[in-house]
Amino acid sequence: MKQVEIFTDGACKGNPGPGGWGALVRYGEHEKEICGGEADTTNNRMELLAAINALNLLVMPCEVLLHTDSKYVLDGITRWVEGWKRNGWKNASKQPVRNSDLWHQLIDAASKHEVEWHWVKGHSGNEGNERADALASAAAEEFANLDPED
Repeated sequence: MKQVEIFTDGACKGNPGPGGWGALVRYGEHEKEICGGEADTTNNRMELLAAINALNLLVMPCEVLLHTDSKYVLDGITRWVEGWKRNGWKNASKQPVRNSDLWHQLIDAASKHEVEWHWVKGHSGNEGNERADALASAAAEEFANLDPED
């Protein structure tokens, strides 16, 4: 099974506000950068979309080392999701889980692969994380600069 390394990040200009996500996907010597965003979103949604889109980029099942600087994404997928499923997608406060639409997409995207989730401290000089951050920030900036009249 191919081993792929992924670095993901999300950014938001205001929270909520214009946001972007970015991912660096590495397979051996090959690298691909992807990014996108939305005009009105949250940082957490962008963090989730970065991981979803990166995993969905892979066309065959892979061993994935996925690096995120988001404790929300890491804890959600490795610790909280099983409880949410058991509790009918309600959190510990008995409230609907925020971003459940994206959590379902992430579960589906990750289920096709063997994913090892790793947390990396943001803005700490980790080259992969810095590149994902730059992609996310650039995408957020693009959406921040869109003219709503266009």
